[in-house]
Amino acid sequence: MELILKEDIIGLGYKNDIVNVKSGYGRNYLIPTGKAVIASASAKKVLAENLKQQAHKLAAIKQAAEEKAKQLEGVALEIAAKVSASGVTYGSVGAAAVAEALAKQGIEIDRKIITMRDAKAVGDYEATVHFHKEVEVKVPVKVVAENTPAPVAEEEEKAEETAAVETPEAQEEETPAAEEAEEAPAAE
Repeated sequence: MELILKEDIIGLGYKNDIVNVKSGYGRNYLIPTGKAVIASASAKKVLAENLKQQAHKLAAIKQAAEEKAKQLEGVALEIAAKVSASGVTYGSVGAAAVAEALAKQGIEIDRKIITMRDAKAVGDYEATVHFHKEVEVKVPVKVVAENTPAPVAEEEEKAEETAAVETPEAQEEETPAAEEAEEAPAAE
């Protein structure tokens, strides 16, 4: 069934797109809720005329979406989650968690325009923010375990271990010099 969308539907298409869907989905959901209309020849002509008349408005909407996208340039998120001993998260990290992390950074984005494969383990993922039909931004998301020591602390521990290993050797080298220093006062 060929339909013209009247609003953006993530995963299906954007406003004024002509899409093919299964008949039941179109008849039972999209058309009754007003999210789409049947793409007849006359409806396609009306759509073409409307698009021609609204070209400047659509350009302004796209420009606004590009400005919002510039806010996300260079943004990388790190989300802490409770993790089991095997590295699997309790629950999952999804679009809602990404929207919340962006809000903490001062960037307000509706979670409905964010798509992300649910993260169920510690690792690197990618979230896509759909601002406009032609403007999408990919945001890197790193899921880390809560309450784990920072990598810097691990490096410091390794440095202390290597210093401890070097210390006995240094003590052995100092021992003969220390004995000579002790003998000198006794000889006087």
